[in-house]
Amino acid sequence: MASVTLEHIKKEYDNHVVAVHDFNLRIRDKEFVVFVGPSGCGKSTTLRMVAGLEDISAGTLKIGDRVVNDVEPKDRDIAMVFQNYALYPHLTVYENMAFSLRIRKMNNEEIHKRVCQAAEILGIMEYLGRKPKQLSGGQRQRVAIGRAIVREPQVFLMDEPLSNLDAKLRNQMRAEIILLRKRLDTTFIYVTHDQTEAMTLGDRIVVMKDGYIQQVGTPQQVFDTPKNLFVAGFIGSPQMNFIRGHLRENNGSYTVEVLDIELPLEEEKCAILRKKGIKSQDIILGVRPEHTTVQFEKSANSIPSTIQVVEMMGSELHMHLLTNSKDRIILRLPTLDLTKAQRESLKNGNSLFFTFPTKVVHIFDPASELSLLYDENEDDQ
Repeated sequence: MASVTLEHIKKEYDNHVVAVHDFNLRIRDKEFVVFVGPSGCGKSTTLRMVAGLEDISAGTLKIGDRVVNDVEPKDRDIAMVFQNYALYPHLTVYENMAFSLRIRKMNNEEIHKRVCQAAEILGIMEYLGRKPKQLSGGQRQRVAIGRAIVREPQVFLMDEPLSNLDAKLRNQMRAEIILLRKRLDTTFIYVTHDQTEAMTLGDRIVVMKDGYIQQVGTPQQVFDTPKNLFVAGFIGSPQMNFIRGHLRENNGSYTVEVLDIELPLEEEKCAILRKKGIKSQDIILGVRPEHTTVQFEKSANSIPSTIQVVEMMGSELHMHLLTNSKDRIILRLPTLDLTKAQRESLKNGNSLFFTFPTKVVHIFDPASELSLLYDENEDDQ
């Protein structure tokens, strides 16, 4: 078992394209850390540098207390699970899992013990004699994970291992990875573009964009207190609503003016803004779809809108609304909270009112796109 430390890691290619900029992170022993972000953000490149499959242009990489910048991949005591499984098609499942151990010249008794233990953990004992082409996608992925398990590495690296699976199987495998992590109790670094995977799997998540770390924290921290507009919009489904408005300061108290209403902020948020010396300014207000309340009749501080699209998701409705100021808003509405008459009134083109408590809003500076409510002391890298 080992920690992984990345200090000022940079990846620059021969054409001067920089894929990863000044990446700093300490991954603790036995921690499960997820790198998440859109395609091209540098997450897989960073993982491949940890694996030794990409050269490091600058910075220091440590596994445990050992600097491994120039150490060959086979000598780093890591195991990697790839997106495309990377199984040998001419070998059986057993032979695929045993291959790396045979290269090490391990004795047959120990090889058999390790392969059977991994197969038992993953529920693939009955497939040991089959070739990869005889397996489903989920079964192949289990074999790829098993091949990594038998090596008993200090660090597991997983590069989008579930992206080739269908939605149902992805959910099942996600749960199995959580159970696997508990059984193995070792260090994991996991790469995904799927924020649901990141939120459910990681002890901490590293949100990346354009080769830069945007925020590091527990899933709950990143969801509750996004550091900037990108993180706020990327984490959460459907994504956070953003509305232009104005923050008004008056003797240390603050109100937000948005969509023709004025809402006072509670003291906790006012204290953060006072500490930062924030004065009156234009803002971007963020509110999550699940933090809004639908009203079928106008009331104080309710916001009028027109229904554009209604998406039936089973247990909830996703309501796409257009406000009088042409802002587009998405709401999540549990179907159990609605009467039959209310459900029938939710038709495209009909009017609807909504509101939200200020305790759940996020406030961003339009120029820097940083959260005015983010406490820099929460940075965890």
